[in-house]
Amino acid sequence: MVGRIYHVGLTVSDIERSIAFYRDVLGLAYQSQIVMSGPETDVLFGREGSSAKVAYLNGSTSVDAPPIELIQFESAAVDAIPSDLFRTSISEVCFQTDDIDAEYARLCELGVECLSEPQLFDFSGQGLGASRAFYFRDPDGIVLEMMQAVQLD
Repeated sequence: MVGRIYHVGLTVSDIERSIAFYRDVLGLAYQSQIVMSGPETDVLFGREGSSAKVAYLNGSTSVDAPPIELIQFESAAVDAIPSDLFRTSISEVCFQTDDIDAEYARLCELGVECLSEPQLFDFSGQGLGASRAFYFRDPDGIVLEMMQAVQLD
């Protein structure tokens, strides 16, 4: 039986730049960094001579909140293709906020590419409640989402 999500892995081109973005811009707490290499890593990644820097950041101390795992391969070039919501892959990683308008304004001021202003979604009739959300991109073009649960009167 599968348990909780352990982490969400994102392949990045520059781990230090990505750590700075997720830590300094999004406010996630830096947890640790490791280097993966050796025969087990070659088998896991399916590529001989694999080596990768891996960092973990988390925005919550909750057991249920998985950390973000940033992976920078040192042994091979990666295809730098910005993520696309209409391509089979992880479509986005969603972060929760208590003030979506302030977060949107802050990210825009920092020059983060936001794909829209916050939008209202009412799924109350489908049992999910209402929320406001917008998409934005990290330094590698990976699509991220910011969401705030809202109460409708």
